[in-house]
Amino acid sequence: MRTGLYIFDTKERDLKEVCAKNGFEVSIYCCGPTVYRDAHVGNLRTFLLGDLIKRTLTFSGFESNLIQNITDVGHMAEDLVGNEIGEDKLLAQSKVEAIDPFEIARKYEANFHFDLAKLNVIPANSYPKASETIDLMLKLIAELIASDHAYLGSDGCVYFSATSYPRYGEISGNKLDSLKPGYRHEHVEDGAKRFHADWALWKAAANRTEMIWDSPWGPGFPGWHIECSAMSLHFLEGNVDLHLGGIDLRFPHHENERAQSNSAVGYEVVENWVHGEHLLFEGRKMSKSAGNVVLLNDVIAKGLDPLSLRLCFLENRYRSQMDLTWESLRAADATLERWRKKMLQWQDEGEIENRFVSDFCDGSLTDIKEDLDTPRALQKLRRLEKDELVSGATKAACFNSLDAIYGLEFAREPKAKAEATPEILDLLEKRSSARAAKDFGQSDELRDKLLKLGISIKDSSAGQDWDWI
Repeated sequence: MRTGLYIFDTKERDLKEVCAKNGFEVSIYCCGPTVYRDAHVGNLRTFLLGDLIKRTLTFSGFESNLIQNITDVGHMAEDLVGNEIGEDKLLAQSKVEAIDPFEIARKYEANFHFDLAKLNVIPANSYPKASETIDLMLKLIAELIASDHAYLGSDGCVYFSATSYPRYGEISGNKLDSLKPGYRHEHVEDGAKRFHADWALWKAAANRTEMIWDSPWGPGFPGWHIECSAMSLHFLEGNVDLHLGGIDLRFPHHENERAQSNSAVGYEVVENWVHGEHLLFEGRKMSKSAGNVVLLNDVIAKGLDPLSLRLCFLENRYRSQMDLTWESLRAADATLERWRKKMLQWQDEGEIENRFVSDFCDGSLTDIKEDLDTPRALQKLRRLEKDELVSGATKAACFNSLDAIYGLEFAREPKAKAEATPEILDLLEKRSSARAAKDFGQSDELRDKLLKLGISIKDSSAGQDWDWI
């Protein structure tokens, strides 16, 4: 079943039409969170990608089945991608908060769903947990051993034999013969591996006493990559039309996952590998050490609509690096407020021109179906807002119809003045004082600051009055 939606396939390095191999619904797998902390806005950008695709397909009349895993088992360690040396992050956070590691997982899983709801993300069809699908992983590992794609190492760990999959590297371009022993994506165990680039499917418990399970190879816990292979094969019945994730997962996670899945079934499991690019904040990569990790709660705490973050994401191409700033968030918040006010005005202005609405929405959908070009589609919406030849009722109908894709709640009631943040109220008071002191330079400077926060000011003999833009 062809959908007319074209998305860039990382493996083929070209646009590729999204098709439903089973003939009735598009199967989508999106790598989910490791629930030892709150997702930051960079993570949320990737998760929004799946929502945008699902909404676009639904708007176009196609069904989809989106599966997103919840990683709640102990295998993630250092911040280096794929590096599994050191103490597991879930267990480390369990010590910090002095609660059971599975309670840590449930706490941050709940926060994850809260954030998605605030961003108006339609829930996935299923959120399987790694801790509840260990049996699927054990079964898959056993099959890989039986087909000589995996082996039991001298240290009690089970490893995938990288050289058993000759097409390794087609997603990332990293070929096995060029990978150096001890490269940062895979720790080299002392003589346990047959080849330095092999990776662990199952890790022996050794001295570990928490978050371990029984297996045919002794007590232990799963490696990083086997989880997504087992879940995608099982829940999507062996065929994945779209596999989504952040660009940081391209290697080694998706490269290794592909090798495992294809080796297990003997064919190409994933039709299209889709990756969202990195998100910077104020020009820098987000990190704990830089102190610039931004959560959705931080956005809300500044009095900004969480959907202002969604609008910022939609105004940038998913596979282009994006620099998010507080200024861009405030501008997006002001834009949403302006549109919601205009929606109230428009709905009673004139008659709806149904043919125009249909043509306009078709044109916007055409943009979005060309590699999710939401920036171009949103520019059409901005031009429509200013078009004096189109009736208000027609504009409102266009906005309402396309909101099924954008998810920005155009029809929501605008903010009340009482919702002004302490920062805004402080600036308003300072500006009033500046005008009283006839310091008009300071007054104008404060007006500009308030404008960037989405506040419009009118001065009169009675004093200053303000409103949301």
